[in-house]
Amino acid sequence: MNKSVINTLLASNAGFGALVLRLPLGIVLAAHGAQKLFGWFGGFGLQGTGQWMASIGLEPGYLMALLAGSAEFFGGLALVIGFLTRPAALLSAITMVVAIFSVHFQNGLFLTNNGYEYALILLAGTLALTVQGAGHYSIDNALVKRPNYRLQTA
Repeated sequence: MNKSVINTLLASNAGFGALVLRLPLGIVLAAHGAQKLFGWFGGFGLQGTGQWMASIGLEPGYLMALLAGSAEFFGGLALVIGFLTRPAALLSAITMVVAIFSVHFQNGLFLTNNGYEYALILLAGTLALTVQGAGHYSIDNALVKRPNYRLQTA
């Protein structure tokens, strides 16, 4: 990977607004992922989430639960600290698209009917971060701005 690819991935001119968006999105996504992976916060863990995913046609359920839970948990943590923000946000956005169309879309927009409005907001936020990057207050930005930043080659 050359330096321009890394710069494209990490660099961002977004300011404080990216931090304001990253923190709550990251916390919410990490919490939802923890429900799926570990059963925290009233979740069902991998086994229960996997069984549920299989019951709605997302097979193999355990693998789908592992993938969705990992994208949310680790992606959420990455958003909070602003590390590899664009890939983390993109994986989270893809997870939200799957959630919208496999679970919520048929119920309409509103959350009160198990609709897709909440997942849509998470999708919009993660897409915004995919486009704009982590912003000034992030590990991504610190890595790009390092005085001795250079691509290490073997």
